Amino acid sequence: MLFFLFRMGDDRYALDALQIAEVLPLVGVKAIPQAPSGVAGILDYHCVPVPLIDLSQLALGRPARQRLGTRIILVNYPVQNGTYHLLGLLAERATEIMRRDPTDFVASGVGNDTAPYLGPVAADAQGMVQWIKIDQLLPSSVRDQLFTQSGIA
Repeated sequence: MLFFLFRMGDDRYALDALQIAEVLPLVGVKAIPQAPSGVAGILDYHCVPVPLIDLSQLALGRPARQRLGTRIILVNYPVQNGTYHLLGLLAERATEIMRRDPTDFVASGVGNDTAPYLGPVAADAQGMVQWIKIDQLLPSSVRDQLFTQSGIA
């Protein structure tokens, strides 16, 4: 299975490449006043507004650094009844891929109710990498705000 890697701080994280629609350079983002924590704003993707989640803000409480390796990862986010919406993920040092068997990832042994998106971990020569579960990324209250009938579709 192919994974796309990025970093938060010094730690490595992985996304299932099959859930990725496209990887974009850091482009203009429109901020949304009073947005939930972790929501960086929206971006225009082929005339469609796409919500953008700042992974560093969500997990570490600080915004992603705007550097050359910072990317917007467009993922197919599962909403309900088998439907998907585009969701942008702002990620630092998002420049690598990795091929691993999903069974190489094992439970970390540390539960975190406030971050259910932190999945199992795998080790390699560079250290540990943790699988981010996209379907667990947003609390239902934030998901409902971002993907309503009258909002972003």
